[in-house]
Amino acid sequence: ESDTASEISFQLNKHKKTPSIGSHSSDMASVSSVSGSVLSVYSGDFGSVDAQGTVEFALDYDEKNREFQIHVSQCKDLAVVDEKKGRSDPYVKTYLLPDKARMGKRKTSVKKRTVNPVYNEVLRYKIEKMVLLIQKLNLSVWHNDPLGRNSFLGEIEIDLASWDWSNRKLNWYMLKPRSLSAINGVDHRGVMNLSIKYVPPGSLGPKNPPSGEVHIWVKDVKDLLQLRPSGVDSFVKCYVLPDTSKKSYQKTRVIKRDTNPVFNHTIVYDGFHTEDLKDACVELTVWDHEKLTNHFLGGIRLGLGTGLSYGISVDWMDSTQEEVAFWQEMMSAANEWIDGLLPLRSL
Repeated sequence: ESDTASEISFQLNKHKKTPSIGSHSSDMASVSSVSGSVLSVYSGDFGSVDAQGTVEFALDYDEKNREFQIHVSQCKDLAVVDEKKGRSDPYVKTYLLPDKARMGKRKTSVKKRTVNPVYNEVLRYKIEKMVLLIQKLNLSVWHNDPLGRNSFLGEIEIDLASWDWSNRKLNWYMLKPRSLSAINGVDHRGVMNLSIKYVPPGSLGPKNPPSGEVHIWVKDVKDLLQLRPSGVDSFVKCYVLPDTSKKSYQKTRVIKRDTNPVFNHTIVYDGFHTEDLKDACVELTVWDHEKLTNHFLGGIRLGLGTGLSYGISVDWMDSTQEEVAFWQEMMSAANEWIDGLLPLRSL
């Protein structure tokens, strides 16, 4: 038996809005205002220089203030980006991995016209020690371009679980090329177990249903990122793109302290014509719920992945091969539940 079954009308932004069919879920009214964007470790990399040089830094954890501190001292012998002018304008950037969305990035100031920059700056993260110990520190050096065409100069990655926390001294580290795991997109965020079904208009009898319906049954999610020692308080949001209005928004209840939450939640979107399936995209995202803000954990996008929606180029029509195959199977098997187990990813 489903925990909640809600039904809502699919409508395109270019169409006149029509009232949605009543929702049967008690928490449907609360809409999160959190942005779904996730920063990439290598976002904005336009350079093609080889990594070289070293970086000096020290790590410490302030138990009293529950703060992770990265003392970035200096770099030496960095690659030259602008060969004609013989210059680089470097800065240092850090992430805690794999949870880029939750912690965000930190960066130093930019030092101009030098391959031997001196920073003496401290980058800080407010984070519990137990959570910190399941993270990796990614520290990278970049050339800052005025037009935003920044160039990657090298990085170092440290597994904080095995770090010697009695070592608070400044140490030198060789800068390395991009890690293969990051290049290949190895970023495990868990897997979603779900079923979907398309019911064409009139397929169940005369004018039944009056318009096509897409049914989405979110069963459970496995292996979510554990953000706290107690686990994670997760829920799933759903939109049918290109409609991002409140009428398109649906969500499950919050499952507390569980990295393998069972939602058993069904959503029905009506107002579909069969041809809409080529241009629409069901976006399901998983979030960690907190009082002040929610944190993105991962998501999937179900569609044909063509990059186009109703003839317009859109960045969200980017379904993976697995997601496309899942959507195509639903399109070709009307009135049948299609089961899938899809990996969550950054969106």
